[in-house]
Amino acid sequence: MEVSPLHHSCCTWLPIRSRFASISPRMIPRVSSGSTRRGRNVCLASFSSETLIGSRKEDGKRRKAVNERDEAEDLKEWMHKNGLPPCKVVLKERPSYDERHSAIHYVAASEDLEVGDVAFSVPNSLVVTLKRVLGNETIAELLTTNKLSELACLALYLMYEKKQGKKSFWYPYIRELDRQAGRGQLAVESPLLWSESELAYLTGSRTKAEVHERAEGIKREYNELDTVWFMAGSLFQQYPYDIPTEAFPFEIFKQAFVAVQSCVVHLQKVSLAQRFALVPLGPPLLAYGSKCKAMLTATDDAVQLVVDRPYKAGESIAVWCGPQPNSKLLINYGFVDEDNPYDRLMVEAALNTEDPQYQDKRMVAQRNGKLSVQAFQVYVGKEKETVLDMLPYLRLGYVSDPSEMQSVISSQGPICPVSPCMESAVLDQLAQYFRTRLASYPTTLSEDESLLADPNLNPKKRVATQLVSPLRPFIEMKGRSKNWKMHRQLRSLRITERRVTGSSCIREYNVHNL
Repeated sequence: MEVSPLHHSCCTWLPIRSRFASISPRMIPRVSSGSTRRGRNVCLASFSSETLIGSRKEDGKRRKAVNERDEAEDLKEWMHKNGLPPCKVVLKERPSYDERHSAIHYVAASEDLEVGDVAFSVPNSLVVTLKRVLGNETIAELLTTNKLSELACLALYLMYEKKQGKKSFWYPYIRELDRQAGRGQLAVESPLLWSESELAYLTGSRTKAEVHERAEGIKREYNELDTVWFMAGSLFQQYPYDIPTEAFPFEIFKQAFVAVQSCVVHLQKVSLAQRFALVPLGPPLLAYGSKCKAMLTATDDAVQLVVDRPYKAGESIAVWCGPQPNSKLLINYGFVDEDNPYDRLMVEAALNTEDPQYQDKRMVAQRNGKLSVQAFQVYVGKEKETVLDMLPYLRLGYVSDPSEMQSVISSQGPICPVSPCMESAVLDQLAQYFRTRLASYPTTLSEDESLLADPNLNPKKRVATQLVSPLRPFIEMKGRSKNWKMHRQLRSLRITERRVTGSSCIREYNVHNL
């Protein structure tokens, strides 16, 4: 997003762009940017048997038709029969907001737990990794390095297993994934499965564009699926006639991808072919917590969970979801953590490439640890620190006098000139940017607060509102007319500078803090 530049007779403008942080999440692998190929025409009588989720209408009918004997053996019982040792957890359920979906399961403590207790230890024979899927670590590393993400390979494998029905060893686990339907802790699906009208809830947030970008990435993954089938001997031998793009239409693959995305775990200190794993009893059955320290960890023969705090019997057990902002938590897992210390807004500033002094400014920026296009992360509760970090960079962009630029380049100390004209232009543009950013939201902060106070609010609308609310007060404050708060902050900083330097000059600022 760009703000129209401000023009001033003595100042060079500096464009500022912003978007929500788009980093590779700790627990979610990349989406390939491989080339797109024309897909084959597909004509199938029914899709319900191929998908890990299925349409809502089909899902509701299927739930009613499930044989009671199938439900008699839950996921945990199946795991115990296949090597899961005694553990200290049980599966419980909470109702879904959508009657067309089954209640959502979650892992809870079966007894009181203390810090350091092993809640469960899932043997490797019950963990799905690329090493298990492809049968060859070299092929796994080759595919995920050059063609596909780990998620695409895992989703394809589970779709093939789904087609085998009860003949598949993984039938009870796949059935549980079907039941969860890619839903998070609030029983809300990832926005990747929302309709366009539901995505409108995210208007004003960069997350809406991120959802479309992720969907396009999934489409590129789909177009490369046949590569896996041809290169992986294990898949070719087991499913010799099921070419992926002929067996599964894109929408089915997308649903499976989202379902796998909601439960994949990033294991540490293992080979590349084992780093992303599907662990029964892991997410989404485990709750996620941004401040939680517990993680699923790999041992020689199992994946285990050691709790990081005491739990009472019946209490939902949580694990750390990695340092992800709420936008990623919503896209990946379908929930928002209102107490997330990693939630942030990214403001992107760029030096003007048409500026005659661009190369000199770029050199100064690099000398002080900044780039020609610099991302500033605005964290909740640390907004002031970020703004104070941004201002020197913005001021550099507004230096227009060649002699002043030479002074900046040759300066051995921490100062460079800042004119009142430049200061005014910097503050005006920064405030205008935040006003423009604020205007993109369809509702006010007070209206958002009223929505969240409604206990009957649609859950998707609720998580979307929770997503955009935490940083709104900061944006509103910085976008106020006359920039009085920022001016007051800067005036306070200048007073401090004068006390330290003994100078009445207001032209000094710390370039080394760029």
